[in-house]
Amino acid sequence: MRTRITGKYGFTLIELMVVIVIIGILASMAVATWQSRKEDAIIAGMKSDLRNLASAEEAYLSANDAYTSDTDDLDFRSSPDVVLTLQADQAGWTAKATHPATSKECAFAVGAITPLSPARGEGIVWCE
Repeated sequence: MRTRITGKYGFTLIELMVVIVIIGILASMAVATWQSRKEDAIIAGMKSDLRNLASAEEAYLSANDAYTSDTDDLDFRSSPDVVLTLQADQAGWTAKATHPATSKECAFAVGAITPLSPARGEGIVWCE
């Protein structure tokens, strides 16, 4: 802060511009972190939906002696905007979860069925 000849105090234009640049840098860092956390939350929701779908499929198997590929047959609702692709036969079932806000996909498989990508094995939720 400089003293003017008239005795008034104030900030120079350069000092104000430096403060604005610093605030802009901090804001951009905060936005990047927030976007990363949002994607992490979406992926956690997809994983949770697949685990809940597994419980619903096992309950359906217990009651009907077969798996189903129709989510309407199950007592199950997915998270908002999560799209589930489900395939089932007598040997097992597999499902994939996607969300329009992320390019990542998660998948899960049970039994002797060819798992949907990115699932690599039975009983574990895989995401890529």
